[in-house]
Amino acid sequence: MSNDTFRDLSQNPLVQRLGVPRIPVLRRHTPGAPLLAGPALVGSVGGGRFAEPMRALLKDAGVPESMTDSSLAGGDDGRLAAVVLDATAARTLDDLAAAQEFLTPAVRRLAPNGRLLLLGPEPDADDVEAAAVAQALDGIVRSAAKEVRAGATANLLVVHPDAPPASVDSSVRFLLSARSAYVDGQVVHVGVPVGPVLDPVGMDSPYDVDRPLAGRVAVVTGAARGIGAAIADTLARDGAVIVAVDVPAAGAALADVANRTGGTALQLDITATDAAERLLAHLRERHGRVDVVVHNAGITRDKLLANMDADRWNAVLAVNLRAQLALNAALLEGDLLSDTGRIVCVASTSGIAGNRGQSNYAASKAGVIGMVRALAPRLAQRGATVNAVAPGFIETEMTARMPLGTREAGRRINSLRQGGLPVDVAETVGWLAQAESGGVTGQVVRVCGQSMIGA
Repeated sequence: MSNDTFRDLSQNPLVQRLGVPRIPVLRRHTPGAPLLAGPALVGSVGGGRFAEPMRALLKDAGVPESMTDSSLAGGDDGRLAAVVLDATAARTLDDLAAAQEFLTPAVRRLAPNGRLLLLGPEPDADDVEAAAVAQALDGIVRSAAKEVRAGATANLLVVHPDAPPASVDSSVRFLLSARSAYVDGQVVHVGVPVGPVLDPVGMDSPYDVDRPLAGRVAVVTGAARGIGAAIADTLARDGAVIVAVDVPAAGAALADVANRTGGTALQLDITATDAAERLLAHLRERHGRVDVVVHNAGITRDKLLANMDADRWNAVLAVNLRAQLALNAALLEGDLLSDTGRIVCVASTSGIAGNRGQSNYAASKAGVIGMVRALAPRLAQRGATVNAVAPGFIETEMTARMPLGTREAGRRINSLRQGGLPVDVAETVGWLAQAESGGVTGQVVRVCGQSMIGA
């Protein structure tokens, strides 16, 4: 849980009378909770082909559909839990004007913790106006994410013209749900799924809202504490069999994670020359395969570049990047990664924007992003995907030790005006780990509340 005293105080009506802005309490996922806490409004411009599938998805999830006229809304006050606009066929400025005409009254009705989701087209290099319109949707969403209030978010799915409607389902469910509480102002590209859309041997159940990863074997490095422990807990909650990996010095904490998730613990220094060999041998012996690999292990050794020494530089690059490169190479060469394999790497907004005193850390995390983009087409050949999540300011033991001023600045410089929780990163990993998420690969998804850093 977050120890955000200012956010907690801001809920008090007496404090609000003093002019203190109210920091929203974000709605996060709990097993058994509905996809949305109220009705949704679905619209379309330009004759897109995704509006009806979106309506069917929401109907299957038990979400009532609202009407354009607020007097016919599903809620007593006309409030909307979600607004979904299919703009995948938008190609002209007239289409863009139609999008504004739909969105303006709809956004006014967006409830606290509501969701604004746009589906847009890939830019068409052969049609200048269409390319401009596609990019304009990006600008609309990033601006709307800064405008919507009370914990609401806005995101954009850019859909490949050949992508089947089912390819967007897992992404739509994630971005509409409380699982995406700290994912805001993001643009995610969805292509033609690599491999089968669903696991051919029934290893997971993507339409089971509580256990979408049932039966999948997931490795999580750096799993003993913090974000890694949250990832292990969340994937286990969603049905995955966990192999928790961390250094021998973290053995007791690692055992606790393995015990509560019902998984196994593997004490391993991932920088050892035989680390990949030992991990793959463990997987072969215990499970015969691996479906999900989460590269979470990471360290910091901060120093200004002018004062950086080789030990600090090499230590950070060894853990944060070199070990991932080695294990991914071994997975590509071997036969353990399943036909719907999912590799998820934990990067950082520092790798996107840089950070003072972190040239080594920023280099390693930027390197992770470059690795993901280069690996994606190679893994696609065998039906697997690779993506990165880039956390922003996340409330952990490390951030709790920051000076008060630094910590408060980190919390407030995003559209949601608060730090995220480790579970926010974990939920994003869980979405990318699903077999159904085969249309998303080579992507970097920021979990930062739309931080101004790197925006």
